[in-house]
Amino acid sequence: MASIVPESRDRNPAIYHFADRAVIIAVIALGIASAILLMVLLESPLFAAGFATFFACGLGIAFIASRRRALPATAKTGPDRALLRVAIDGASEPVAVTDRDGTLVVANSAFEKDFRQIPTPPAMPFSDEGIDRLTNAGRTAWRDGRGNAAALKTPQGHYDALVERGGEQGDFLIWRFLPTQGVDMVGEARRLLEGQSGSALGMAGVMGVLVDGKGRMIAANPVFRHRALGSQQEKLRGQQLTELLDADEDDALRLTREGESGGPLRIIQVPLTAGAETGGPIVFFFLDEIAGAGRATNSSDIHALLGLLPLGLALAERDGRFLYMNDAFRRAAGLDDGAQPVYPGDLVVDEDKTAVANAVRRFSNSASISADIALRLRHQPDETVAMTVAGAPGLGEAAVLLSLKDNSEDEKLKRQVAQATKMQAVGQLAGGVAHDFNNILTAIIGHCDLMLLRHTPGDSDYDDIQQVKSNSNRAAGLTRQLLAFSRQQTLRPQILQLPDVVSEVSNLMKRLLGETVSLEIRHGRNLGAVRADPGQLEQVIVNLAVNARDAIQSRTDSDGRGTLTLETFSVSPAEVDALGHDIMPSSDYTAFRLTDTGIGIPPDTLGKIFEPFYTTKEVGKGTGLGLSTVYGIVKQSGGYIFADSEVGQGTAFTIYLPVHRGETDSQPGATASTAPAEAPPPTAEPEAAPPTQESWGSGTILVVEDEDMVRAVAERALSRQGYTVVTAEDGEIALEIIAERRDFDMILSDVVMPGMDGPAMAKEVRKDLPDIPILFMSGYAEEQLRKSIDIEQVHFLPKPFSVQQLGDAVAGILQDRNGGS
Repeated sequence: MASIVPESRDRNPAIYHFADRAVIIAVIALGIASAILLMVLLESPLFAAGFATFFACGLGIAFIASRRRALPATAKTGPDRALLRVAIDGASEPVAVTDRDGTLVVANSAFEKDFRQIPTPPAMPFSDEGIDRLTNAGRTAWRDGRGNAAALKTPQGHYDALVERGGEQGDFLIWRFLPTQGVDMVGEARRLLEGQSGSALGMAGVMGVLVDGKGRMIAANPVFRHRALGSQQEKLRGQQLTELLDADEDDALRLTREGESGGPLRIIQVPLTAGAETGGPIVFFFLDEIAGAGRATNSSDIHALLGLLPLGLALAERDGRFLYMNDAFRRAAGLDDGAQPVYPGDLVVDEDKTAVANAVRRFSNSASISADIALRLRHQPDETVAMTVAGAPGLGEAAVLLSLKDNSEDEKLKRQVAQATKMQAVGQLAGGVAHDFNNILTAIIGHCDLMLLRHTPGDSDYDDIQQVKSNSNRAAGLTRQLLAFSRQQTLRPQILQLPDVVSEVSNLMKRLLGETVSLEIRHGRNLGAVRADPGQLEQVIVNLAVNARDAIQSRTDSDGRGTLTLETFSVSPAEVDALGHDIMPSSDYTAFRLTDTGIGIPPDTLGKIFEPFYTTKEVGKGTGLGLSTVYGIVKQSGGYIFADSEVGQGTAFTIYLPVHRGETDSQPGATASTAPAEAPPPTAEPEAAPPTQESWGSGTILVVEDEDMVRAVAERALSRQGYTVVTAEDGEIALEIIAERRDFDMILSDVVMPGMDGPAMAKEVRKDLPDIPILFMSGYAEEQLRKSIDIEQVHFLPKPFSVQQLGDAVAGILQDRNGGS
């Protein structure tokens, strides 16, 4: 066979280099001899030396050029597909490799088995939403080197996708599809039937097939494929199971392909989920009625078969006594402590014992397939589970097959989803209440300012008006807390380190805690920077510290003495996965935890502590907004908060903030603000100074506000400061006014109004008056408004505001428009 390696120095580089050296020595020797000969013939040493120098330079140049000559071009070759296939074929999960052009380079056997048509990621047999998430994971991997997409659903099961960028030049993507553990019962049953467990069932004489809720086959073990289809390669998926079965005159069930020679079969049905009668996936097991070679003939074989399955299965005698329970059944029934119940009724509460006993008795004498019973287990009396009871004649001494699914994780997830949904609904309600209340407070504070303009300190009414305004500002603080809970407050995020925030607030915490409560602070290492509002984070720490102080002082056995521990630490993606919080994605976090030695929180109260206006304190000692404010700030900052408590021992609040991955992330402790360059509008101060009439302006302003009282305050305040004011009740009326006259210098408008809202009106105005400044006033957060309002050069004034703040905002905008004059 001809070699593809050329006959060159590559065959024997040592011989080639030796030949090179011999030629060079010979050339040098000839050059020296030539110089000596010229010197003798011409009797001129100078000429001979010049010749030798010229010869040496030429030889050196030739040598350098030979060293720098271009290497022979080699053909660009792609990756060794066979080598890649061997490298990834050992993985148990499906793995595929694609190149930069999106072409499938290679896939392992598990990928070909799970995805029969061998699709090219991300065009996988998932839902449209799943494909979108997988596509985004691929884009993230190209950009960041790694991406993931969780809970991708297929008819065969659920997968978590992990996408990584690889190769010497980073030109390839490695797609790994990890079967979801503990949830994908269909996928697990399919893998067991098609794998070694399915072969073991066949050796015991048991045929197994998995069907969906419509009777279409999904998977089967090898012995069923061979007997029912005649070949392992024959297509099974999608066919109706009933097409492969026949019933004779005696209602005996046989395989259609085997006919009368095949003998009758006994069928056992195991639903994978509760409520199989309504269309859930089912595993059917077929056993030969006539004993023969390879048939399970004793109880130990049957028990071994049931132990292979991930389903909670148990066998009971005709009188209801347990014969066998596999490990999954024991876990679902709460028997991890080694208890040995005698009857199925021993597992349930007293009220459900009769129903279980009647079901076992009924199905032990019946050929019915199965039925579900809703009951409550003794170890979980507050939760309802489903037990499937099926007749099992012919399985040795057993007469009834029981199936029990562990729904604890599902119930936990349902509770978390319900809690998140409730908190979202309450948050929306709180945000709406705060917005409407801000309108009322704007009118109250504005009218107080207008009345203070007619009174001076010492008047009989001055102090009363000042008191009304002071209480209104306190109410404005409560609305800000409501907006914090509903995640609609204005934040000024910065890139910061948590230890810096703790250091800033530690002195205040010591004063708040008093002398009876000691404060311990511990900081971890390698803490990543986070992006958050430092002032809001300080409010979170202070609120939690105050609650901890009250909990410690409520203990009667410690004389109000205790310890509050504040610690910061980093959390890796692996540690996040180990925590088991389904709502918290796997990523890098920087966390801080406040742990107290107080009285603790009862379990029935723990799920309500973040709800607004819920408090366990005495009447008059708490508004119920402290923890709801904390919750809103953390969620609006992109973080997560969890509470763990034990009555009599104390409570720990842990807050996880995602590590910031921006450009400044490499500079620990950076505090450069990422807030917009525009200065934030002034907010209401609890002790605002009395309004004055020192700042006067000129110009025409259009005020658009649907609330009569707010519109009246704005009109009177601006008129007193020298402006010409025109008012409109909504956006449509404002457009009609602008169509008649265009001499306005500025528009002051509310955002949310019936009919045409402020942003829609502003876009129409900008068509005719492109340079007119617009000042939006709203009780919602500025950040939320900026995201939803796609209009350039607009300003914001949060409600409630005072007359002075309104005047300052308008004057500043008009001054900028007029060039600072």
